Amino acid sequence: MCLIVASGASAKFRWGPTVGANFSSYSWNQDLFATSLRTGFNAGVMCEVMIPGIGFGVNFGLKYSNRGGICNFGEPQVWKDDNVGNQNLRLHTIQLPINLRFKYTRLNGIENIVAPFAFAGPQINFNVANSDCPILSRQGVSLGLEVGGGVELFKRFQISAGYVWDVTRDLKTYKLDDFTASLHGAIVDFTVLF
Repeated sequence: MCLIVASGASAKFRWGPTVGANFSSYSWNQDLFATSLRTGFNAGVMCEVMIPGIGFGVNFGLKYSNRGGICNFGEPQVWKDDNVGNQNLRLHTIQLPINLRFKYTRLNGIENIVAPFAFAGPQINFNVANSDCPILSRQGVSLGLEVGGGVELFKRFQISAGYVWDVTRDLKTYKLDDFTASLHGAIVDFTVLF
């Protein structure tokens, strides 16, 4: 896929490894108990295709992500008999982010040292594993929206931060028919592009 996109006549193609941290939690459609933020990580490969001179382009990748949150299922009466209590709910996902990107490159030479950029786009998440919790079912695939910004240093290193909202539901309870949750949270990534 990277090679097909890079075949454009004037587009500049780069790729490289990326690692990062995510700080996520679950957003339930009803407020029945407390949820807490949880730190996770991600790693993978990112590709960037930029159109020279105008600063617009696309970045996309393939990443593994470990994300989730802590849910206190022991608070509501409905799950007290199940002995679940606080659950550290983790989702292990393969992510396919596809972002439109704008990089400010007309800084009279300063862009060779530092170039700010912004990005936004969809993210497809494939759930490959998760923590065991007998009261929940998980979706196999979810869709999220990602938005953020960052800086590129010395035309090679990128540091970015953003926010991700899953727009589809990731979790559903067995006992309550319409009680679902989606993940949301902040991301911080470091990428080296060649």
